[in-house]
Amino acid sequence: MNFEDRVGPDFGADAPAYPRAGVPEWYRDAKLGFFVHWGLYSVPAWAVQQGQRSIPTEDAYAWHQYAEWYGNTVRIAGSPTWRRHQEVFGSGTSYEDLADLWDASAFDADAFVSELVGAGARYVVPTTKHHEGFCLWDTPTTPFNAARRGPQRDLIAELHDASRRAGARFGVYFSGALDWHASDFPPIESDTDLFRYRRNDPAFSRYAAAQLEELIERFGPDILWNDIDWPDGGKGNDEYALAALLGRYFERHPHGVVNDRWGVPFHGYLTREYTDVREPQEKVWESTRGLGFSFGYNRDEDERHSLTGADLLRHLVDVVSKNGNLLINVGPTAAGEIPPLQLAAMREMGAWLAQNGEAIYGTRPWIRAEERTGAPRRYTASADAVHVLALDPAVGEIELPRELDVRGARWSDGSAPESRIGSDGGAIVDVPEGLRGAPVAVLSVTRG
Repeated sequence: MNFEDRVGPDFGADAPAYPRAGVPEWYRDAKLGFFVHWGLYSVPAWAVQQGQRSIPTEDAYAWHQYAEWYGNTVRIAGSPTWRRHQEVFGSGTSYEDLADLWDASAFDADAFVSELVGAGARYVVPTTKHHEGFCLWDTPTTPFNAARRGPQRDLIAELHDASRRAGARFGVYFSGALDWHASDFPPIESDTDLFRYRRNDPAFSRYAAAQLEELIERFGPDILWNDIDWPDGGKGNDEYALAALLGRYFERHPHGVVNDRWGVPFHGYLTREYTDVREPQEKVWESTRGLGFSFGYNRDEDERHSLTGADLLRHLVDVVSKNGNLLINVGPTAAGEIPPLQLAAMREMGAWLAQNGEAIYGTRPWIRAEERTGAPRRYTASADAVHVLALDPAVGEIELPRELDVRGARWSDGSAPESRIGSDGGAIVDVPEGLRGAPVAVLSVTRG
């Protein structure tokens, strides 16, 4: 589902004027950010494991793969989540009762963010309020928040302060139009329901705007990452409406950036969720996914369902070569700890980036992203070099395109490549023995 195609009500001649804001260079240079999906759904920490059975389209939401959708799936009578909830918490326990079971006492924001930055993150985007409506900051707009219930802490303030101390940019995820706590709709059971069962009235539009404005005032976010549209009642010319709100945001933060999920004819960068983008994109975009099949932590996921460090790196390289950033998600436990499986992949990526970051950070796409034949590789370009990233260095050799002069090339271990001329005139270079076991090997070719 691509959200930039949704442009909201047609106001005709009364259409609001949105601010002119593009995608800042700092964002394009950053390349890697971390999503943090943490909320009441982290208490049950469960969704159906993918691959268990073939799911008919009409049952897809009852068998939803996202653990962070627990608050919806549990309301679909007879769903696996509904049955498991009765078994684990009892039929008298509502989803919102889980707020009082949420103990985040193990959470250390500085240690947590240190792992994200150590894994290579240049920006951090936690969920401030997911579709469940539970706010992770101390807000006067609703008592349904982490400062008054469960953790009894302002978790967004802690994550913000730790991110700034670590030198990372800070963004906020916000669920603009979906808030299951503040609505009485039945559960969502189809993509059509996704946009049908949401409040569009002026009262809720003011509520959503007040919360987002509060986040802007308190945390000065570099990124506003809205999800699944904005209330239609807040898309006009009112002072509380989105056009005015975003205008005030960019006045305060001229180097800020927004995504494309507002449901209006304005966005910053495109988002692609769990999507394999085949070609380089003209517009700046962001790939987002979890390390497994879910954003929120799913306690039943194991190695079969999660990216290895090598998988994660190859995905990062592919995205960057096609003019994208990667917003990879970490789903902590309710206690606030990064699960070991996720942590292992993150640390492997961080170790590789510490050695090869010049082929990722600050780069732009080359004249093409990849070759259709031969050993798999991707290309990125910096001011003084083109970087050839071999995705399967164990093959032992790669063929350079004729546009690249092997005489100006160096492997990431500092060695000059041994080469011979291939059938189409490009140089065939041997991957050094010491790099053949790496997840990705980098050959940097100096620009002529």
